[in-house]
Amino acid sequence: MNGTNPKVLEIIQQANQAVLNPAVVQASGAGKAYQSVAQSSAIAIQDATDALRNISTVATTAAGVIVAQMIAGDDKNAELLPQIQQLMQGAIQDYAAIGTQATTILTNFPSH
Repeated sequence: MNGTNPKVLEIIQQANQAVLNPAVVQASGAGKAYQSVAQSSAIAIQDATDALRNISTVATTAAGVIVAQMIAGDDKNAELLPQIQQLMQGAIQDYAAIGTQATTILTNFPSH
């Protein structure tokens, strides 16, 4: 590279060494992997939240219909209320398990 300022060449060489240093590349890769796992964990919790909300809407609506029928004197579906409650309890347990597992995965994933 005749005619190139030696100081510019030195700066480029130092920049290459800083960026291409194996320790820097490894740390950068580990950081990106950790961010990806963190984002995936957050999405899993967000999806579980949406599922819980949807199940809650269905269960509340079904219970409301049954209670309205009972008020009107029709008790034929009253035995379904405990099943609706079990549905909600199961959904809450699933939500808690997903949150716990996502947290465990993220906590145990190497960040460096």
